[in-house]
Amino acid sequence: YRKQWVGITGAPQTMTLAVDAPFLDSKLGIGLTITNDKIGVSTETQFMSSYAYKISMGQGILSLGLGAGLMTTNTAWSDLVVLDPGDDYYLVDSRVFVVPDFTFGTYYSNQNFFVGVSIPRLLGYNFNFNRNKYSLIIDPGKYDYMLNMGHLINLAAKVKLLPSVLVSWTPGTQILYDVNAHLNIADRMWLGATYRNDRSVAGLFQFSVNEQLKIAYTYDYDIGKLGRYSDGSHEVMLRYQFTFRADAVNPMIF
Repeated sequence: YRKQWVGITGAPQTMTLAVDAPFLDSKLGIGLTITNDKIGVSTETQFMSSYAYKISMGQGILSLGLGAGLMTTNTAWSDLVVLDPGDDYYLVDSRVFVVPDFTFGTYYSNQNFFVGVSIPRLLGYNFNFNRNKYSLIIDPGKYDYMLNMGHLINLAAKVKLLPSVLVSWTPGTQILYDVNAHLNIADRMWLGATYRNDRSVAGLFQFSVNEQLKIAYTYDYDIGKLGRYSDGSHEVMLRYQFTFRADAVNPMIF
């Protein structure tokens, strides 16, 4: 669960439930993710199934992933305070729209390194007020392209450092990036810090209750103008793994 910009009315809130499992001797992975976003008077819910095929490559594993699902969206126009209360657009709420969506990504990891490239949304939509419907747009020039990579460094017997970077780019816009540093203590606790070039910083704490249960908390704070009006953003995460493998090849273990 993530609540952004605490103190600002209508600020974004996100709830996510994700389930995944390996099949065919871990060569195939399938998953289901349900995400609910609420921003102001708009609500968007996404149901996404995902499929990943894993290929052994050297000392690591290459995963090729594809997601397919549906997205529902609706807007409570009648909740807005408008200058012209007689405007027909704001007298009634929009109906619930259901549109398909697809994602794509590839990911490589070994014991100390990982890199991933993804396109979170392959289909785009524009809303036509006059026709009260969405029109489909397939334009690679409007995709969000994401790159994530990191390297695990052994500092001591039970202390590891994981520096990483997340880059997001949409053609014609500014490149956004996160620079992260996470400290792993005895494979039991993570402490992390993040700097984003959109002028925000974040701190992370994660604790492994046991080999299967993990809890985490993240606090974000805007160091730009938004920070004057917001008390920051809070995010909590709960993860439970029904079974685990001690020899899993993935340095991004938090």
